[in-house]
Amino acid sequence: MLRLRPYKRCDAQHIASWIKSEYVFRQWCADRYESYPIRAEDINAHYDAVADSDDFYEMTAFDENGVVGHLIMRFVDAEKSVLRFGFVIVDDTKRGKGYGKEMLLLAQRYAFDILKASKITLGVFANNPAALYCYRAAGFREVNVEEAESYMILGETWECIEMELYAPQA
Repeated sequence: MLRLRPYKRCDAQHIASWIKSEYVFRQWCADRYESYPIRAEDINAHYDAVADSDDFYEMTAFDENGVVGHLIMRFVDAEKSVLRFGFVIVDDTKRGKGYGKEMLLLAQRYAFDILKASKITLGVFANNPAALYCYRAAGFREVNVEEAESYMILGETWECIEMELYAPQA
């Protein structure tokens, strides 16, 4: 059974080990981290920089065998009604087995029931069809935006697809 808990510094070694190429690294973080390969120290330093924020939540998914996934949640508005998911990743040996969807569903419940968000957003690169499939399976829908955000990564232009999910109506 998959569960979600607050991130611990020791989780960073697992997360870093799942990122086996710079291409995967950039799909995961875009330009939020400077250099590949990422180290556990880099992840912890990034989270230490926001440790005093009450708008930022690092979460880890685990099962009876240990850590299997990770994501962050951060409020993007002063009213704390819109929460953005980011740095979503699943153990590369467990991808395609439903862990990502299950982790996202747990995170949604936390976001809506505990944090009282009214909407969750996220961005995914168009060149990451497995992640796009996972987000759709977890209920996220693409948002039509006037001008899609894009990044120049590894000499290519990567288009970002915006997605959202609204809190269920009571």
